[in-house]
Amino acid sequence: MRYSKPNRNALDKNFSDIMDEFFNDVVNDRRGNFVPSIDISETENQFLITAELPGMNKDDITISLENGRLAISGERSFENEEKGKTFHRVETKYGSFERSFQLPDNVDEQSISATYENGLLNINIDKSEDKVKKQIEIS
Repeated sequence: MRYSKPNRNALDKNFSDIMDEFFNDVVNDRRGNFVPSIDISETENQFLITAELPGMNKDDITISLENGRLAISGERSFENEEKGKTFHRVETKYGSFERSFQLPDNVDEQSISATYENGLLNINIDKSEDKVKKQIEIS
């Protein structure tokens, strides 16, 4: 995180400070800072996970499950193939990411399904009535 001097507005900044911020922002925004937003909700029968992955192809996204931990990973690349175009500001985040979540005990791991449409990855996980918490009696 860059240091920002308190109580300074644009009129108080030197030209070199403005240029440093401008060029540092362009470089920093493209390098591995992409962390997709995730929403997790629950219904009576399912857990629902929604990840915002705009501009990605479904082939660039991997979903895995290991030891009750669901992982979503991928990479969003910055493609600067347009000739004659100079970027002055890039606020879109790029880079590789991985988000993982420990699933509760009451899920049916075989029921996990995923769809990807319009930049949203939706994962549905059914609950399992067989895997209810067990009460242990103290003797």
